[in-house]
Amino acid sequence: MSNEHEELLQKAYKFFNERDIDSILELMSKDVVWPNGWEGGFVKGHDEVRDYWSRQWKELSPNVQPIGFTKLSANQIEVNVQQVVRDLDGTLLAEGIVKHVYTFEDDLIKKMEIEKI
Repeated sequence: MSNEHEELLQKAYKFFNERDIDSILELMSKDVVWPNGWEGGFVKGHDEVRDYWSRQWKELSPNVQPIGFTKLSANQIEVNVQQVVRDLDGTLLAEGIVKHVYTFEDDLIKKMEIEKI
């Protein structure tokens, strides 16, 4: 497995939990394809990802912690993630393990997909 890809993803999860959109976007290709796990479908590119997360974080407080990495191919990594989603008052809405599959291009995140375990 590419340690560089794993390190990049560790940073991405950290930045997500800190709500640091600009730092996460630096780890993604300009035309990244990202799942809209909240409303469905996908968003594309930095502007749509920024808009999606900005809207989501006004309603929800998700926290994601990677708990395992598996190399699927030279440019794909699967991450098992402990996910906890609360509303802004702290009420637990969802908790469990999800699977994130990342595709890389030029050492940047090109695409992410969410799979339930």
